[in-house]
Amino acid sequence: MQQPVPMSSQWRYLFFLFLEFLKFFTSISIPITLTPNPHLRFPCKPPHHNSYPFCDTSLPITARAQSLVSLLTLPEKIQQLTNNASGIPRLGIPAYEWWSESLHGVATNGPGVSFNGKIASATSFPQVLVTAASFNRSLWFLIGSAIAVEARAMYNVGQAGLTFWAPNINLFRDPRWGRGQETPGEDPMVASAYAVEFVRGFQGGNRKAGGEIRSGFAEKRVLKAMKGDDESGGLMVSACCKHFTAYDLEKWQNFSRYSFNAVVSEQDLEDTYQPPFRSCIQEGKASCLMCSYNAINGVPACARGDLLQKARTEWGFNGYITSDCDAVATVYEYQNYTKTPEDAVSLVLKAGTDINCGTYLLRKTQSAIEQGKVQEEDIDRALLNLFLVQLRLGLFDGDPRKGKFGKLGPEDVCTSEHKTLALEAARQGIVLLKNDKKFLPLDKNVVTSLVVIGPMANNASLLSGGYTGVPCYPKSLYESFQARIKKTSYAGGCFNVSCHSDNGFNEAVATAKEADFVIIVAGLDLSQETEDQDRVSLLLPGKQMALVSSVAAASKKPVILVLTGGGPLDVSFAEEDPRFASILWIGYPSEAGGKALAEIIFGDYNPGGRLPMTWYPEAFTSISMNDMNMRADPSRGYPGRTYRFYTGKSLYGFGQGLSYTNFTYKFLSVPNKISLSGSLKAGSSKNILHQAGQGPDLIHIDEVESCYSLRFYVQVSVMNLGDMDGSHVVMLFARVPKVLKGTPEKQLVGFDRVHTISYGSTQTSILLDPCRHLSFANEYGKMIIPLGDHTLMLGDLEHVISIQTD
Repeated sequence: MQQPVPMSSQWRYLFFLFLEFLKFFTSISIPITLTPNPHLRFPCKPPHHNSYPFCDTSLPITARAQSLVSLLTLPEKIQQLTNNASGIPRLGIPAYEWWSESLHGVATNGPGVSFNGKIASATSFPQVLVTAASFNRSLWFLIGSAIAVEARAMYNVGQAGLTFWAPNINLFRDPRWGRGQETPGEDPMVASAYAVEFVRGFQGGNRKAGGEIRSGFAEKRVLKAMKGDDESGGLMVSACCKHFTAYDLEKWQNFSRYSFNAVVSEQDLEDTYQPPFRSCIQEGKASCLMCSYNAINGVPACARGDLLQKARTEWGFNGYITSDCDAVATVYEYQNYTKTPEDAVSLVLKAGTDINCGTYLLRKTQSAIEQGKVQEEDIDRALLNLFLVQLRLGLFDGDPRKGKFGKLGPEDVCTSEHKTLALEAARQGIVLLKNDKKFLPLDKNVVTSLVVIGPMANNASLLSGGYTGVPCYPKSLYESFQARIKKTSYAGGCFNVSCHSDNGFNEAVATAKEADFVIIVAGLDLSQETEDQDRVSLLLPGKQMALVSSVAAASKKPVILVLTGGGPLDVSFAEEDPRFASILWIGYPSEAGGKALAEIIFGDYNPGGRLPMTWYPEAFTSISMNDMNMRADPSRGYPGRTYRFYTGKSLYGFGQGLSYTNFTYKFLSVPNKISLSGSLKAGSSKNILHQAGQGPDLIHIDEVESCYSLRFYVQVSVMNLGDMDGSHVVMLFARVPKVLKGTPEKQLVGFDRVHTISYGSTQTSILLDPCRHLSFANEYGKMIIPLGDHTLMLGDLEHVISIQTD
């Protein structure tokens, strides 16, 4: 969420902001950015400012919020419409910074966070895409909980706010997207599950037991402050689902996220782009929603009143809506959607946007009121949503250090439990993609010398990815291997990840020749993929491929290739070459990534991660990145996107990942038939859509009165056939009858991560809801269930379930 400065208009935009700032500076008091303050400022401070009705904790919070709004003057109200909200000294209300970040740990990106104080670092968990590769719901919840503890601790010492703008739950639609690393991947079900678990953990909610966490992990410390009843509406910290919606392009060719119009079909919107946000709100109970820069079908996202109000009225959203940073300004400045700045202000406020990250509402709302385009009631509605969240956070309950989270402090940050959790997340997220002749794991007793090659291998800062903070105790990959094998050497090969020169190749090759085993670290860092920067190629950057191939040719034994970064890479040359014995993807594993990788390579941990995104070949880059269609269209040579619809060739598929052992499955209990007859609304049998010989019949989900009564469990047995214990991800897919154009090729309907022992079996149950899991959207965006035979797929096993109306 950087300030929107398209490169083609950078200086014009900066000059415009400078002039506006000069004009407005004398009329508005703009609060300064948060700085560490040992004397924490808070509203309702006795003895002079604690007698207002909004300070009375015995009153309903809605009444308290309404009272606060009623006490403000119009200028004071306007000053609350920016992320850096001004204080109201006469009421004893200090300034508040709404913008803090916590994507995979408390981060430095937002001005609400500072590491200059009693707390100098925070636990850095693996980037979200890596954590998603664990397919472990309980892990996601615990990470959210741990980050919340550290965030609240930092707030208590004046180094953070309480409103954090995470998670990013957009889908990783295109492999070139610079921010795909920040997301849970390409599948809407996985993104939805991640959103629910992270948000509930982060905000202090509860969850049901489930999901495998490595034995011995201590949860008590992480969860000690999470005792609030989430049903009461109280929040430990506030999470924000972003970016709403259909946002997944930064800068590609002539397209920029600030002015991009995402043309999305109703079909794709309903069953692909929207489900993560619906789940984040309905099940996760997120208290913030962020509207994105882009337009959706011609209308800027922050002005899409139909979508924003749907979140409130149909999904039950209870929170505030913020724009992405200066996404209100872009409505007029770059999208040219309105004729005047005041029209843009009116449009977004009336659509339901409550606050502007940036200063556009701060600077333009008064003139919009004077022109009659905005009414004070529009501002009051926005402020009510803002103050309600602050009240739920306890900001108006007096000294927060005397509250239920008040004892959290520096000793609760970078704890041994949190660092162990970060290590466990990296272990579970690393994916083994190739392992010829069981080359891995290495036996440390026979490895006398080791060389680690690659510019990412000796720089711990490159392992964190975007939206990171100051890690507790970061170590590079090279340092982690040094701790294992005394005779470990390093050669960069390239000066940096861009690898424009081969000047270091000779040293790398010579070093490789001297070692028993060679590990090559290649891939991406933030110089290649990040916010405001998409990739143009799926190949290794610069001359990395030449470096990798040269080292592999010189090595005594086949080499181990370790791939970094979020975006998929076309490494088909290595997949097909026997000189590359093993390939692992580590993404951005953060501070504990080196230790986790070493544990896997030397067999202390059995890898079990699965790819949360498809790895396409380089030829996929011929597809226009701005084409938002998910479904394949053979008539124009369009192969579709993601495993659900893609019909082309892939290097590695969604869900792919190897282990040091083999597994077999068995269906223990699963129905053969599901009857809808007792669950349909009266007269619905007349509304079954007959396909006139073109395929099976179908029924709209709206015609099903009780989806709950149709739910069933699929009970599965997992057998470990190897001599190593290990966790394993069970992935259950479904293939629905092809009743309409755009029917998914298959779709994930359930997953679980279970722990297995050598030559032992374990059981798990996956709950299926036919309305949710065996359906998809038709061309009008209506969810339908095809009647007839649905196929459940578990590894190589298939089971047919017939859905009927009688």
